[in-house]
Amino acid sequence: MDRRTREYLAGRFGDYYRSAEPTRPPAAASREWGHIPWTSGAETTMVRHQSIYDLGDLGDFLQRDAPRHVYFSAARYDDPGAGSMDEKGWQGADLVFDLDADHLPGTDPEAATYAEMLADCKDALERLLDLLERDFGFEDVTVVFSGGRGYHVHVRDGGLAELDSAARREIVDYVRAVDLDVEGLVRTRAVGGTTRRELRTRGGWGRRTHRRLRAFVEELESVDEATAKDRLMAVDGIGEGRATTLLGVFVGNEAAVEEGNVEVGGPGARTLVEALAHETVEAESAPIDEPVTTDTRRLIRLPGSLHGGSGLVVRRIDRDDLDAFDPLVDAVPERFTRRSVRVEVTDPGQVELNGDSFTLDAGDHSVPECVGVFLMARDRARKVKE
Repeated sequence: MDRRTREYLAGRFGDYYRSAEPTRPPAAASREWGHIPWTSGAETTMVRHQSIYDLGDLGDFLQRDAPRHVYFSAARYDDPGAGSMDEKGWQGADLVFDLDADHLPGTDPEAATYAEMLADCKDALERLLDLLERDFGFEDVTVVFSGGRGYHVHVRDGGLAELDSAARREIVDYVRAVDLDVEGLVRTRAVGGTTRRELRTRGGWGRRTHRRLRAFVEELESVDEATAKDRLMAVDGIGEGRATTLLGVFVGNEAAVEEGNVEVGGPGARTLVEALAHETVEAESAPIDEPVTTDTRRLIRLPGSLHGGSGLVVRRIDRDDLDAFDPLVDAVPERFTRRSVRVEVTDPGQVELNGDSFTLDAGDHSVPECVGVFLMARDRARKVKE
């Protein structure tokens, strides 16, 4: 990034912070603060080991220094400004999750547009929130658009702050369904002097698989017998004989389905449940970034600050507003929508931002400032003289 571009962005970031009100985290004075300034050259410099008192008034600091990126620690400390981690005196840490569009299974960063990647990441976010709220029962959940390639989720329910890295890794493994024991989803239970095998229906991945089993049986009941048999035979390991047996024991047998009774269907039922369990994991697990969650001293972006790699706002999202949230509209700083700027595009292509789509060739262009800032922050353009 050349000097003119860097100075322009730093100046406009400072202008943004004159009217912005970033959201301070709870216990802000107990957290470490860090930022990345607009340094020259390809390398970036992280300034950290600061308390909020070292920064002075947060609003004044942001206006004055206009940092490229701003962070606070998930952890709380006795002395957050101490120069080493051992001296800080760790008190506890928020449980933080990170979803990054570049790391989603099935999403190719080279082929997908930025908008498509963010849409895929929002789908993954919905799955993560469903797991956290439904399976763990977490209630103090804050959702934040990272300003870049994905979303952060902060969980601050009582009792979580003291969890060590190993305990947090167990949560990660559950959310990602790492090494899930599919056979363990079926238990053996004593019923009327005999034993039978039942799908675990009361919680966890067993409950989720049971929900898929109910939906699958409802699908079988909605079609004719030949189609239902074909649907069953599409499952690896289920032939015509097993399909016929399963139709006889599940279709119309509401009690067996509700109980998750796989004994009545014999080996075919267990094969079906195993296949549905794998489908459930693929469709409902969340590909979170494990190191972010297990790191009890992690720095995370400050909501309300600007992301120096996009010029978009790190935007906190009310849970009720999540469905309607469009990061390429709702995270565009209003201050950057009021005028046009001239830039030299060095990496041509399409840009979707603020409800419009632009296809830009290499060379000089006059574009809405939010588009210009986005391109310059992503090193796709340089600032030119007006």
